[in-house]
Amino acid sequence: MSDVRPGPKGSELSNWTLVRRLFVLAWRYRLHCLQVLSIQLVLLTMGIGGLSLTGVGIDYIRHKVEGTPLDANKLHLTLPVTWKYWEVLGLLAGLILLLALCRAWLNYTYAVSVNRLVQQRLVVDLRSEVYDKLQRLSFRFYDANNTSSIITRVTSDVQSVRMFVDQVLIQSVIMVISLSVYLVYMINLSPGLTLGCLATTPLLWALTAWHTRRTQPEYAQNRLLVDRMLQIFVEGIQGIAVTKGFGREAAQHAQFEAANDTVLRQQGLIFWRVSLFSPAIGFLTRINMMVLLGYGGWLVIHGQIPLGTGFVVFAGLLEQFSGQVNNIATIVNSVQQSLIGSRRVFEILDAPIEVRSAPDAVRRPKLSGAVAFENVSFTYDGAEAVVRDLSLEVKPGECVAILGATGAGKSVLMSLVPRFFDPTAGRVLIDGIDARRLNLDDLRRNIGLVFQESFLFSNTVAANIAFGHPEATRAQIEKAARIAAAHDFILQLPKGYDTVLGESGNSLSGGQRQRLAIARAVLLEPAILLLDDPTAAIDSETEHEIFEALDRAMAGRTTFIVAHRLSTLRRADFIIVLAGGRIVQRGTHEELMRQQGPYLHVASLQLVDGRELQQLKPKEGGR
Repeated sequence: MSDVRPGPKGSELSNWTLVRRLFVLAWRYRLHCLQVLSIQLVLLTMGIGGLSLTGVGIDYIRHKVEGTPLDANKLHLTLPVTWKYWEVLGLLAGLILLLALCRAWLNYTYAVSVNRLVQQRLVVDLRSEVYDKLQRLSFRFYDANNTSSIITRVTSDVQSVRMFVDQVLIQSVIMVISLSVYLVYMINLSPGLTLGCLATTPLLWALTAWHTRRTQPEYAQNRLLVDRMLQIFVEGIQGIAVTKGFGREAAQHAQFEAANDTVLRQQGLIFWRVSLFSPAIGFLTRINMMVLLGYGGWLVIHGQIPLGTGFVVFAGLLEQFSGQVNNIATIVNSVQQSLIGSRRVFEILDAPIEVRSAPDAVRRPKLSGAVAFENVSFTYDGAEAVVRDLSLEVKPGECVAILGATGAGKSVLMSLVPRFFDPTAGRVLIDGIDARRLNLDDLRRNIGLVFQESFLFSNTVAANIAFGHPEATRAQIEKAARIAAAHDFILQLPKGYDTVLGESGNSLSGGQRQRLAIARAVLLEPAILLLDDPTAAIDSETEHEIFEALDRAMAGRTTFIVAHRLSTLRRADFIIVLAGGRIVQRGTHEELMRQQGPYLHVASLQLVDGRELQQLKPKEGGR
C-alpha cells in the first residue's frame, strides 16, 4: 500500500546514557563476564608470579657468581640450605615452566569464554531481539529508514555492541585491575622510582580526551556514508533490469564507485588520526623506560634495590603497565565505533510500537465482516490530512471498489482496516467494535491481503500459500489453490507444491504470483478481503484468469478493492471515488456513469471510442 510518508527517526541518546544502557545490557550476562574476569585475574597473578621467579633466579645467580648478599625476605621463597645451585635453578625453571603451561591453558579458556559470551550469546540474542522488534514496528519506521540502513543495524551495528562488551567493558575492567595491581607492586618495590616512571600519565589522559572529541563525529559520518553506499548497491541489484534496459551499467558503476571512494577517503581520515594517536601513546610510555634506566640503574648501583627482584621485576612490571596503557588507544578507538553502532541499534529497540493490542482487548476469533468508518481522518505527524472526515459503511459480504488519483488516500483507507495505522480522528468499526479494542492478532487473521505486487518467500509453494496458517493441511492448501485457480499450474512445476521458489518468486509469471497470493489470503478463510489494485501489473488475458479466481475468493466476503480498470470497478456492489482524502462520488457503476464527475472522466479515457461509451452508459430509468 503506497500512500505512506516517512515518520520520525529515533531520538539521539547522549554518550553517558548510551554507556549506562550498554552496562545494563552487559549485566544480563554478568555470570559470563565474571567468569572471563576471574580468568584474567588468575592470569595476572600468574604473570606476576612468573616475573618474580625470574627476578629470584637472577638474584640467586648473581649471589653465586659475585657473592652478593641474598635477602631471603625479598626472595619470597625459603630453600633448604643443603640444596645445590643446580637444584635451586631447576626448581625455579620448573615453576616458571609450570606457570607458562597454566597460562597457556587459561588463555585458551579465556578465548573460548569470550567467544561464548559475545558471539554465541550476546550477538545472537541481541540480533534476535532487534529482528523481533522490526517485525512489530509500523510502516512509519520502514519509510523513515531505508533497507540498507536496517540491514547494517542488524548486522554490523549489533557487532558494535559486542565490541563494547568485549573490547571496551571487559578490557577496561582488566586494564584498571592490572594497572592497580602493577602500581601497588611497583610502589612496594620503590615509591620514588614509581613516581618518576609514571610522571607522563596525566599527558596520556589529556591526549586520550582530545582524540575522543576529534574522532567521534568522524565515526558517525562513516556510518552514514556506508549506509549510502549499501543503498546504492541494494538498489542496483533490485533494479538491474531497468539498468540493463536503459544501458546504464557504466553510470551505475560510476555512482557506486564514487560512494565507495567517499567511504574510503573518510575511513582514511579516521585511520590517519588513529595512526597518530597510537604512536603518541607509545612514545610517552617509552619515556618511562628512560627514567627506569637512569634512576633505576642508579638505585641498583648504590644498593638501594636488588638487580633481580628489584630492577628486573620493576622493569617487567613497568613493561606490563605500559602495555596496558598502550591498550588505551585500542579501547578508545573501540569506544567510538561501539557507541555509534550501539546508538543505531537502540534507535530500533526504542522505536515506538504505534499499533498494538489494548491490555483489555476484545477477543473475536471469527468476525462477520461488517466495516464502518465514522468521521475518520488521518495525518502523518501533523502534516496535511491524507484522509479527511470520511464516513463509509460496508455490510458483510459487500464489495466496495475504491477509485482515486495518486495521493487521494486509497491505500491509507485500506491500511486503517487491519490497523497498519490508527486514525488520527474518528474510528473504524469492525462488527460494531472499534478496531482499536479488538485483539490485533484476531483482527488480522480475519483479513486477507492481496497487493499489486505480491511478495513470495524463498520457500516451497505450499509454505508460501500456508504462510498465514502454517498448521494448514495439504488438503486445505490445495483447496485454497483451486479457489485461486492456481492448482493446475502448481502441478506442472518440477516438484508441484514442494517446488522451492526463487527470490520473491521471480521464477513465476506475474499472474501466477498473484494467484498464489490469492490462495494465501483465501486459506485464512477471512471475513474481509483487501485487494490493492491486484490486476494493475498484468495483461488482459491474465487479468481474466485472475478475476475468475477473485470472484471465487470474494464470494461471501466483505471486500475492499482499489482499482482503476472498468473491468474491475464494475464487479463491485458500489464504488467510492476519493479526491483529497474525501469521498466525492459514490454509487454503482451505472449510477456514476450518469453523473458528470471524476468517474465518468476516468471511464471515458479507458474506452476506445464514443460508441463504446454509449454502450456502457445505462438507459434512462434503469441500472
